[in-house]
Amino acid sequence: MAFLRLENLEIFYGSVQALKGISLTVNEGEVVALLGANGAGKTTTLRAISGLVGIERGEIHFDGELLNSVPAHEIVGRGIAHAPEGRKIFSTLTVEENLNLGGYSRGKDKEGLARTKKYVFELFPRLSERKHQLAGTLSGGEQQMLAISRALMAKPRMLLLDEPSLGLAPLLVQNIFATIKEINEEGMTILLVEQNAKVALKTAHRGYVLETGKIVLEGTAQDLIADERVRKAYLGEK
Repeated sequence: MAFLRLENLEIFYGSVQALKGISLTVNEGEVVALLGANGAGKTTTLRAISGLVGIERGEIHFDGELLNSVPAHEIVGRGIAHAPEGRKIFSTLTVEENLNLGGYSRGKDKEGLARTKKYVFELFPRLSERKHQLAGTLSGGEQQMLAISRALMAKPRMLLLDEPSLGLAPLLVQNIFATIKEINEEGMTILLVEQNAKVALKTAHRGYVLETGKIVLEGTAQDLIADERVRKAYLGEK
């Protein structure tokens, strides 16, 4: 059984249909990439899984349980954490305060939270150096590190990452994706939304391509890299 399963998911924003009956699966331990242009429905898919947008039709199952009517805060408690597009860090709080908020769903598990904080500081040593600094004063790359770390503080079983490379220099993109790969190799299941198809498919096991709310291609990362349509539309080849 798939760890995460979306079946015929339809989402509307008013009269505009953002998702038009998409179905996809993510198996435990995988990195699965969602590719597509702006407006394809990638972010909406993640927001639906997180309980942040209402579902018109279809079902979302996680670890065998239906999530359709589960509130967003309970979805975090069940093991899905979301690092959103644009980071959405709390700019007037310190790095450490942002991390503490990320672990809010774990209640008073002080020892567990301390272990997780130690882990994220080992993943991103720069955050440890800046833990008392206001998050709004961090560079774009550091803010992305913080967004991922804040999600990890919930100790999720699955991580949703929305455009982790957005606005970052190429070297920082390499560093962020090396860390994403490391997190996955330690057992984390990841659903990754990313416009940089080349770096996404180098990291993912499988992928789906969305166009205007529909899945138009799916396959292993290697198959998608080799697909002429993907190469022309998303990898910049002629």
